[in-house]
Amino acid sequence: MEALRNAGHEVLRLKDHLPTDSPDPVVIAKAQELNALLISLNGDFSDIVTYPPEKYRGIIAHQIRNHPEVIPELMAKLIDFLSLHAEMDYYSGKLLLVEPHRIRIRG
Repeated sequence: MEALRNAGHEVLRLKDHLPTDSPDPVVIAKAQELNALLISLNGDFSDIVTYPPEKYRGIIAHQIRNHPEVIPELMAKLIDFLSLHAEMDYYSGKLLLVEPHRIRIRG
């Protein structure tokens, strides 16, 4: 997340607002309360049945598939995308799946 800060984005860490073992529904509810996009390495948030994008301010799910070494590449891809779509309203009701070779948008 430091890369996002270095690129000029405001970053709130949920661990500063919730216990680190909080269940996913509590995590996403806190993101909503904070009026923030949820950026997660947790694949659970990419489940559009459990977390329908239209109900949330925006969800960005990094698809690391047990390969944490791709995180810097995914963050660079996300930062580039955020620079092209700087308005928060763009993300409302959307799920972005950040993969090494693309960003897929649902919602």
